[in-house]
Amino acid sequence: MDFQVVVLAGGNSKNLTPLVSKELPKPLLPVANCPVLNYVLHQLEQSNLKDLIVVVEGEDAALLVGAWISGTFIDRLHVEIAAVPEDIGTAGALRAISHHLTAKDILVVSGDLVSDVPPGALAATHRRHDAAVTTMLCSIPVSGPLESGSSGGKDKAKKLGRYNIIGLDPSKQFLLHIATGAEIEKDARISKRILHAVGQMEMRSDLMDAHMYAFKRSVLQEVLDVKDTFQSLKEDVLPYLVRSQLKSEALLNRTPQGEENSTEKVSSQNNQAFISRILANASTPSFHGIYSENPDGSSSTRKTHKCCVYIASSSSYCVRLNSIQAFMDINRDVTGDADHLLSPNNIIGPSPKLGTKTTVGPNCRLGEGSEMGDKCQVKRSIIGRHCRIGSHVKVVNSVVMNHVTIGDGCIIQGSVICSNVQLQERVELKDCQVGAGFVVTAGSEYKAESLAKKEK
Repeated sequence: MDFQVVVLAGGNSKNLTPLVSKELPKPLLPVANCPVLNYVLHQLEQSNLKDLIVVVEGEDAALLVGAWISGTFIDRLHVEIAAVPEDIGTAGALRAISHHLTAKDILVVSGDLVSDVPPGALAATHRRHDAAVTTMLCSIPVSGPLESGSSGGKDKAKKLGRYNIIGLDPSKQFLLHIATGAEIEKDARISKRILHAVGQMEMRSDLMDAHMYAFKRSVLQEVLDVKDTFQSLKEDVLPYLVRSQLKSEALLNRTPQGEENSTEKVSSQNNQAFISRILANASTPSFHGIYSENPDGSSSTRKTHKCCVYIASSSSYCVRLNSIQAFMDINRDVTGDADHLLSPNNIIGPSPKLGTKTTVGPNCRLGEGSEMGDKCQVKRSIIGRHCRIGSHVKVVNSVVMNHVTIGDGCIIQGSVICSNVQLQERVELKDCQVGAGFVVTAGSEYKAESLAKKEK
């Protein structure tokens, strides 16, 4: 298909503190005991997109991610690891590796996307329309814990910031308007030129930009070069392309005041007819070279670009792991309703040891080498590899990572316990996150707390 794939894997996300660390960068955060990056790479492999550049923020994180990929996808994918500085944004990351981009079209995928939508479907849509950019839109996921908890409340308060206001043409093929982040709270400004061309625009707030894009390389590189302050694909590059689409070269060079005189009014009417013809012929190969009639009666070829969408089915699963609540949601989902995303391994690993009268409910996953004492209960939770769990322990709606020691009588609810943590006897945690290597002393009770070692 002649697509070059770039996976923006990230690094040490501040939104995921204290889950991420120097030893566990974001791409390796476990989802059902498997690094989140695995889900994207598996989907790309299934779509026969096997020539990849995986971009990681930070040299140390890049080494860890590269080592994991080499051991997991050996002889299956051709992967080049590219380390970029931290906090330069998604557009900045692409700008930093732009000299590696050589194919006609570039597929850009966020490494934290857990989805069952085939990337090949987006690529095919992009090629069919010969678009400058095609973005995947999906339904906004339902977020929040199964039981009430303060961590979910905090995240729901921020949920408005994740909404997009999206304008589509009647055929739902073309992206005509998009507002994200802080832009949502401002008055929407929609080009009269586009409204006149399409006649009507469908405004949607129930769709999410899934951070999967197909770009025409020449367009992407030109924007990154000319707009050198752009940092975000979602908030800078995509809105810019959407705002500037359907402008011919003549339109771009015209002064705004010109529409006030009669000559420019005639030209404006021709522009509207030109744009209407573009949309009417949007699926034809001639889209980028429509011939139009100038005011003097002569013909000329006027260049433009278009922004297209691929809308995933409402039944598709599509969630980004970009917050602690999302981490909890995805781990819950892939062992529940979205368990088709799991690799075909057993829910219980090959060698966990369970004590007398210990029960493990449905929608759970136990890692290999873990041991549990007598009379324990595990409900809707994930236990990592080589954990040591005492007797009379209750774990509900939680994620426990690898090499964790949990003492007798502990109660863990709605919490994330990172690797190498020690919970001494009779600890009670509700809606907490415990960073790697932290020791919680016997008899402690915490609610809605983030516990982590102090950085040296």
